[in-house]
Amino acid sequence: MKNRFKIMIGHRFTTILTAILLVFLTGCGSSRNRVHIKQENVRVGDSIIHVNCDANVVLPTPVVIAWVNRAAIAVTGYLGRFPVKDLQLNIYGDGDEAVGEGITYGNRRIDVHLGKNVEVSDLNDDWILTHEMFHLAFPTLPRRYSWMMEGLSDYLEPVARARAGQFTAQALWKEFVEGLPEGLPADGDQGLDNTFTRERIYWGGDLYWLLADVQIRVRTGNRHSVDDVIRTILNQGGDGGANWSLEQVLKRGDEITGTSVLTDLHNELGPKPGMTDLNELWEKLGVKDTDGVIHFDNTAPWAFARKAITAGN
Repeated sequence: MKNRFKIMIGHRFTTILTAILLVFLTGCGSSRNRVHIKQENVRVGDSIIHVNCDANVVLPTPVVIAWVNRAAIAVTGYLGRFPVKDLQLNIYGDGDEAVGEGITYGNRRIDVHLGKNVEVSDLNDDWILTHEMFHLAFPTLPRRYSWMMEGLSDYLEPVARARAGQFTAQALWKEFVEGLPEGLPADGDQGLDNTFTRERIYWGGDLYWLLADVQIRVRTGNRHSVDDVIRTILNQGGDGGANWSLEQVLKRGDEITGTSVLTDLHNELGPKPGMTDLNELWEKLGVKDTDGVIHFDNTAPWAFARKAITAGN
């Protein structure tokens, strides 16, 4: 299970060829080029990501750009477009982890820190940059609802990577099975709106959005989903640079899907702890964990929703 707490709250191919690049190409922090990259542009459709590495980044530029492209492809595949037209991405080589903390500033800038011992495989397995890019696609809410913003990026990141072929379906659902229990309320919990532990902010918010996606798909026979909610809110101006209220998000999301799922789930899990039977959820979705190995039961009543979440409609 990944450590989700390396990122900051904010609104914020391992191949032979790549190994050869490491040896022969100069990079962001190459000893032959110890200066900042000036506007190394990555084009994603009609959008431009301006990538700046500091002199401490040890990996070659093509490796770093491939990492940026990989995250952008996953996000774009889910949303239908990159969430903003112009993004400044600052990459620093002073991190304590291989891929360490990240923070997103509204709809204009992302900072990510790489460690001195970062390897190509770390970037290939990374989820943090994809997580941060999804913050660009959702409005900024009052701090009390950080769980909704962080939980959304946490939920969309593995789903988008699975749809892009960067993550297997088994790995996606294994992450949910192993991680979501961390987001359940402990004794004395007062609901997602009133608790501020990291587990509840990240995994608790993640659980809210998974439940919302499943319930919307079940109620509408897969005609609508969280996909529709996020894409429409983004296309109506609700990116990371917009300040929305919780009520705006819930009302608009329910209007888009023709349900009351977002509001009902918030009433259940926001101001009070609520109860979620994860074992029942996995059974209905047809997700079986056998000694850490995930199997799927396609005869389960909600298997259609699980398949659509994994692959997209």
